[in-house]
Amino acid sequence: MTDEQLEQLLTEIESDRVERKQSLSDPDKIHEAICAFANDMPGHAKPGVLFIGVRNDGSCAGEPITDKLLISLAQMRDDGTILPLPSMIVQKRVIVGCELAVAIVQPSRTLPVRYRGRVCIRVGPRRATATGDEERQLVERQRGFNLPFDARETVGATLSDLDVGYLRDEYLPAAIDPDVLAENRRPIEHQLRAIHFQGPGGSPTYAGLLVAGIDSTAWMPGAYVQFVRFAGTELSDSVRDEKLLSGRLADVLRGVDDVIKAHNEVTVDFTSHETEVRVPAYPLAALQQIIRNAVMHRNYEGTGAPVRVYWFDDRIEVHSPGGPYGQVTAENFGEPYVSDYRNPLIAEAMRTLGFVQRFGVGIAIARRELEKNGNPPLEFDVQPTAVLATLRRRP
Repeated sequence: MTDEQLEQLLTEIESDRVERKQSLSDPDKIHEAICAFANDMPGHAKPGVLFIGVRNDGSCAGEPITDKLLISLAQMRDDGTILPLPSMIVQKRVIVGCELAVAIVQPSRTLPVRYRGRVCIRVGPRRATATGDEERQLVERQRGFNLPFDARETVGATLSDLDVGYLRDEYLPAAIDPDVLAENRRPIEHQLRAIHFQGPGGSPTYAGLLVAGIDSTAWMPGAYVQFVRFAGTELSDSVRDEKLLSGRLADVLRGVDDVIKAHNEVTVDFTSHETEVRVPAYPLAALQQIIRNAVMHRNYEGTGAPVRVYWFDDRIEVHSPGGPYGQVTAENFGEPYVSDYRNPLIAEAMRTLGFVQRFGVGIAIARRELEKNGNPPLEFDVQPTAVLATLRRRP
């Protein structure tokens, strides 16, 4: 947005596209504003803008706009409390002589967006929690959008292809604020539509099938993880163990955890410390982050390729179908605070299920854990249609 556009919004005191804050001292209100702008209840189809460093009347608060403040503001989108992840840009701008932090939030294509399980909206210049009718309006608005693959309806699938009991008893209570669930008491179809697991036409979405499908591979042939342990360092070496991990998303990820724990050798170091220290060949957290990243960001559309985990004597290779997406390129792949989401609903589900705590930090965590454990640096080979991550064994 231009300085002129931002200046005009800054001075529109009653606009429902603007939120003004002197500082980041009230993070709940800022999260709610981001969520409300992403929902765009009035239907402006224009971004909402959050100004930090300005008073309610539009006057400059003189707040120092530091890099730390900008990073903290950007991380509010990625901390996993606003789902599905909205599109937001954070910048330092000088408007009418006042230095400000500006967060520009685009209307989401995947509605509704929730903050801590509640759908936040703007009603004039104030925020509110959406009613059941307002939630349904947001869901219906999706019909006209070009949706990401995981939010599209699966042609031919029906509600019977979902494990509805699992969704009702386990997933929904984790995804939606309990008070909201208790207040609404809506039919299961309406509840599934509100979390994007059922489309307006009544069929499950691809995300719904991945999370709770009876057989997700019937609709997405590559929706599984292939694990192979080779007895050597080459693909031509004999296979020591092989697993095909499929089923509900949570079961796949837990199965992966079990397999990598079983194969991760631990050595005992008597020399570097006063007491013995047990050191794994690979840090578990690094393996989890890279494999979960692959499951989250891979391309599920038009391919039968799985995520492949190839474990050799000297390294582990994690192959993910699908190259960089959105603002992520081969050049900036893995850089801090550069992230985008091919599958926003799968990302949301992994956060809901507890497999992701914060978004956009998986690679950084993996690199840190590898360094702490004494492993060589993480390597990536980024191609247009695939990404290969290589973790090398601790010497």
